[in-house]
Amino acid sequence: MRLKRTSLFFRMPGVFLLLLSACGSGKTGAVKGYEFTTVSRGTLEKTVSAAGSLKPVATVKVLARMSGKVEKIYVDYNDVIRKGDILAELNTDMLRLQREQQAAAVVKARANHALQLLNYRNQEKLAEKDLISEYERMTGKTALDIQSAELAAAEASLRAIETEINQYAFIVSPIDGIVLERNISEGDTVVEGSSSNSTSLFTLAENLEEMQIEAGVGELDISGIRKGQGVRFTLEALPGKNFSGTVETFRLMPAVQDNVVSYTVIVGVDNPDGSLLPGMTCAVEFIEERNEDVLLVPNAALRYQPASLTAEAIANTIFAASLRGMSEEERRAAAEQRKAASAAAPQQDRGGGTSRGLTGMMTVRGPGMGASPGRNRNRDNAGTRRDGGGPALPAREPAMSPPRPLWFLNREGKPDCVLVTTGITDGSRTEIRPWGMAGDDADGLEGLRVILREKV
Repeated sequence: MRLKRTSLFFRMPGVFLLLLSACGSGKTGAVKGYEFTTVSRGTLEKTVSAAGSLKPVATVKVLARMSGKVEKIYVDYNDVIRKGDILAELNTDMLRLQREQQAAAVVKARANHALQLLNYRNQEKLAEKDLISEYERMTGKTALDIQSAELAAAEASLRAIETEINQYAFIVSPIDGIVLERNISEGDTVVEGSSSNSTSLFTLAENLEEMQIEAGVGELDISGIRKGQGVRFTLEALPGKNFSGTVETFRLMPAVQDNVVSYTVIVGVDNPDGSLLPGMTCAVEFIEERNEDVLLVPNAALRYQPASLTAEAIANTIFAASLRGMSEEERRAAAEQRKAASAAAPQQDRGGGTSRGLTGMMTVRGPGMGASPGRNRNRDNAGTRRDGGGPALPAREPAMSPPRPLWFLNREGKPDCVLVTTGITDGSRTEIRPWGMAGDDADGLEGLRVILREKV
């Protein structure tokens, strides 16, 4: 395996700690064999899982604009409708009688108004000749105004009744869409929509070719959700089929249930064939991050530690792995700093696992991961030396993780390790990168047979 030279320094306050306190008590076990896996290249996705349900993008609840008994219903569930189509009709027998009664009231008011108008005109002529007082003339004018108001009120009441008969008695669709729900039957009595006792008569969906998923995402995962993010989902009703969508938004109002906080995320979904139906339960995966052509290894390989080695032997092996590619001078400096760090560490229970774990605690510093003042004081922010002593090592990405050992069998058949950093994980596999390498230099790790677990 080809390893690129990299400078690793060890110091007490360091930046990254590789803690091997879980190495055990140092007891060796009888190892009958190993299970291996191979470092391979592939595509890895970090996802956030959630559950949700399909709903139409827009729904409209239709209420009655007047009270009455349902005379006829013209639509049923799943009927496609157009804006202005009549959905149901209310009985108008009583309204027609009220219209006749109100029409008679209008005739009466019009006659009274005409008589009072004639009377007022005569009073005006008499007033011009000073035959009546101004008070009598104003009294006639007031009576005329009252008759005019009564006539206008009677005509308005008649128009209201005619509007109810000709318009409100017919329940019409306000949109183009489909009938999702019908809550009335012929003979039912409905209440006007402004009443507190009113209920919706129909529920209409504007368009089922475009739907949305309302998924609940926990507060720990909501930071990974963003607008435009890709989404995959499956349906219990359609097993074996995968669907996709896009995050449109998420609602800021949290939902709290059993002390668990979640947020509703809206996912837009295309439904051209109509196979997605409202109310279907979805298992949703939000693609938080996707990396292609990266080195991958099972998570169990990163958790593995040789049971046949003591904690001190494991620490020494990891230390030796960190020295690969160093010059003799750098190795001596690293060894001295490690010796000083071990001497300064608290010594507890030398016969047990605690002291061995502390022996295996070491501080590893890689390029660009935070420098010791003594070694990096002559470098500027760009990583170049200001004292003319040559170029500095290039900086690494600040998001890289601390180094971790990946164990394999060397040519002598003994456990050995290489240090790697980890990236994203999908729960079973993790992205890795050799510590201190990048680009083509990482090819030396591809295909390496690493230990997955032991057969004891």
